[in-house]
Amino acid sequence: MRRVVIIGGGAIGSAIAYFLTRDPEGEPFEVTVVERDFSYRQASSALSASSIRQQFSTAINIGMSRYGIDFFRALGETLRVGDDVPDIGLVEPGYLYLASPTGVDVLRENHAMQKAHAVDVVLMTPGELKARFPWISTEGVALASLGLSGEGWYDGYSVLQAFRRKAALQGARYLQAHATGLQCEGCSVKGVQLEDGRVLAADVVVNAAGAWAAKVASWAGIDLPVRGRRRSVFSFSCPEALPGCPLLIDTSGIWLRPEGRQFICGFAPAEQDDPDDAPLDVEYEAFERRVWPALAERIPAFEAVRMTGAWAGYYEMNVFDHNAILGLHPGCDNLYFANGFSGHGLQQCPAAGRGVAELIRFGAYRSLDLSPLSFARILENRPLLEKNVI
Repeated sequence: MRRVVIIGGGAIGSAIAYFLTRDPEGEPFEVTVVERDFSYRQASSALSASSIRQQFSTAINIGMSRYGIDFFRALGETLRVGDDVPDIGLVEPGYLYLASPTGVDVLRENHAMQKAHAVDVVLMTPGELKARFPWISTEGVALASLGLSGEGWYDGYSVLQAFRRKAALQGARYLQAHATGLQCEGCSVKGVQLEDGRVLAADVVVNAAGAWAAKVASWAGIDLPVRGRRRSVFSFSCPEALPGCPLLIDTSGIWLRPEGRQFICGFAPAEQDDPDDAPLDVEYEAFERRVWPALAERIPAFEAVRMTGAWAGYYEMNVFDHNAILGLHPGCDNLYFANGFSGHGLQQCPAAGRGVAELIRFGAYRSLDLSPLSFARILENRPLLEKNVI
């Protein structure tokens, strides 16, 4: 029985643990998930805006999210534990991308890629946009793209907990501990060092440490281009209803979506204002200076908003090309990576979990081919460019 130690018990690590322990007739694994904080207070899985889309510009990201939406739709039964049927609150109002005149060509190119992969998406002129969503201002909008199905949002913390409970039921052991190093011999990892002095012997180690993944990689002498990048999310109320409101990505780069009877929104800072591992302090000043004015310009009803709360969490940003890094590093024959999802981790955790489990079990992908996300592209300087990054 091979011993697998997964460093990081968030949605990615727990999805891998679930898929590794799912098949009782396959090769048995002794799976230990090392998670430093069972409260998940700083985990991206718990602090995410928790949405899923098909509107990507690369086939691999479209494929992963198509599997993801199918998994989420059936998650209650798939991950049920006895009479406990998890409900992640999935809704599918779609994503709405707005393009300025300079962004029209990219939106059309992305649309062609999406339609070629059977994504249920439609392009709309400003007039069509206004007719469908009369509460929106079309000032500066030249074209819009709306997902008609397979896109929406859910409770990310519930996804994490559902994977974790099911994996534990199937035999995965969750250990609250702080990993501090790897014991390496030649090109293999033999154990995971814990802060209390214990060493977990391992035949396979998985780095699923999220925003802290680069540190784990460094214990094996590997440079992993993943950094924690702070993202603030603001919640607010509006006196007017916005019927049919999807998750909207404005021409300014600001995003918003309904959250119950309220709304949440966020933004991506400029590169020079986006340091690594910034403290998780909410950027309130940015809401007043940048976010609220853009919201009110796009949706006049938002001139009367009232902020009701805010939080900050980390994107585990792959600074090389903003896409996941999956699989082995050529320099280490049993250290697997599942990192750098750059804000897409929750929606891609079902596909990533299944894929990494297949690599460990069979040495190759058996379902969706995730090899475009291998470490090799980084070592060979072949970025996989995703144009639709939020």
